[in-house]
Amino acid sequence: MPPELLRVDLGHRGYDIAIVTDEAADLGAFVTQRSQAKSALVISDQNVAPFAERVARDMTAAGLRTALAMRPPGEAQKSLAVAAALYEELLDLPADRRTLVVAVGGGVIGDLAGFVAATFARGLPLLMVPTTLLAMVDSSVGGKVAVNLPRAKNMVGAFHQPIGVWINLSALATLPGREYRSGLAEVVKYGVIADAAFFAYLEANVPQILEREASVIRRIVSRCCRIKADVVEKDEREETGLRAGLNYGHTFAHAFETAAGYGAWLHGEAVAAGMICASRLAARRGLIDSEITERQIRLLKALSLPTRPEAWPIEQMLAVMRADKKALGGQMLFVLPTRLGEVRVFDDIDESDVRATLAEAN
Repeated sequence: MPPELLRVDLGHRGYDIAIVTDEAADLGAFVTQRSQAKSALVISDQNVAPFAERVARDMTAAGLRTALAMRPPGEAQKSLAVAAALYEELLDLPADRRTLVVAVGGGVIGDLAGFVAATFARGLPLLMVPTTLLAMVDSSVGGKVAVNLPRAKNMVGAFHQPIGVWINLSALATLPGREYRSGLAEVVKYGVIADAAFFAYLEANVPQILEREASVIRRIVSRCCRIKADVVEKDEREETGLRAGLNYGHTFAHAFETAAGYGAWLHGEAVAAGMICASRLAARRGLIDSEITERQIRLLKALSLPTRPEAWPIEQMLAVMRADKKALGGQMLFVLPTRLGEVRVFDDIDESDVRATLAEAN
């Protein structure tokens, strides 16, 4: 099947998302057509070492002087200390403005490598090669890159658009089940925030989704990428509030991840539980009826995803929410559904309602 190309139209910063299913698809040609790079640093983690090594060979075959930097897996890699170590790898290459940083992996590697590309020498070109479902449908598109601080997730970062996104669906064949299901949380998110018909499609195709049926997965990845691209085109830097809608469930989710300790819950697991908390909060505010929340719960449970946080201290979670990078003057921001397929951002939620929602979830 030929590659499917989706355009993220951002003027001179625009780029293509290529969706391919053939392991032998020509990544080298995709790069050389979109970049003047003469060298490349491929950044990946040990979970996808064979895939990363193949990408490095593709870069070399395309005429780029290539080095491979492998990191241990896990959220702990998203730190300033690890970024500093990768700067040293770039100095050793040696890197210049025509050095391409290639992020091969899931959301952690994409965020980390993207942050390194955005900040070394005031900006290097970046290629995203996501290998997890979550990264394919969400974090690889849109140019958000960041590392964590001990007390706050994704607090140090930048907007740095890639030269392209290369999604080879064959990478999903070896993705562990828990990682795959984690990505499905972000897939469900797109249905809630932007496309009720897509949400219904997910409800109707749970067995095929869990079996990773090729045609279904390709349709899912393509639709999610198109929704995200449309949003990014209209609000690249979260200045109008439209892009903030992509954070549905995330204010709660980041608090869950922090309370659990980075890595205890996968990002998608936290997002799944966070979406239900956000939906319950919306119902508490009278924005939706309970059936919208129940449909989300049924779908997430069918996909073997959590729908409530563990019994973490509520005051600890509230403290994380107040410190969230999206908070303004300590006032928490929440993305809440107003109907299935539509969300709005609210900055006037009383903290007592948030506390009550967390108490109900526990």
